[in-house]
Amino acid sequence: MASTSDIRNGLCIKFNHDIYKIIEFLHVKPGKGPAFVRTKLKSLTNGKVLDNTFSAGHKIDVVRVETHTFQFLYSEGNDFHFMNTESYEQITLNRDVLDAPDLLKEGTNVMVQINTETDMPLSVDMPASIILEVTYTEPGVKGNTATNATKPAKVETGAAVNVPLFINEGDKIKIDTASGKYMERV
Repeated sequence: MASTSDIRNGLCIKFNHDIYKIIEFLHVKPGKGPAFVRTKLKSLTNGKVLDNTFSAGHKIDVVRVETHTFQFLYSEGNDFHFMNTESYEQITLNRDVLDAPDLLKEGTNVMVQINTETDMPLSVDMPASIILEVTYTEPGVKGNTATNATKPAKVETGAAVNVPLFINEGDKIKIDTASGKYMERV
């Protein structure tokens, strides 16, 4: 058993008969009253995010996880197939477990957290950014550059991303996997 002082981002805990991953947390010590920890939890079974407040010193049940590097092989409907880069064993995960499945390119390495008690995959951590090629976008219209104007573009994985007007088909762009937004041209 751990307490609220052990809370950190990425920690997996058992809470309300489910396993949650801590996305954000904030220790709060108000001037009046006891301290508490405000957290944002993401369910690893259904992907729902909820806010919860733990009082200071509250006991939490930590789930022991191991992190392994897996390579994305291919997708088949809602199933995504990954291979462990060390043991070469393959696993299949549902689309709901992934944070940004539309940005996942074949051959990309991801970090998969596995519950050590049940050997079940809990979550998939994608790289912070990914480089993809633009397969389709409208040409930029001259004169629309008074502000940060953007246009929709389709990348090689099929995802739609808003990009600046100077991006053309065939350009490689860097995309933030957490927000799904354009970062820069590569």
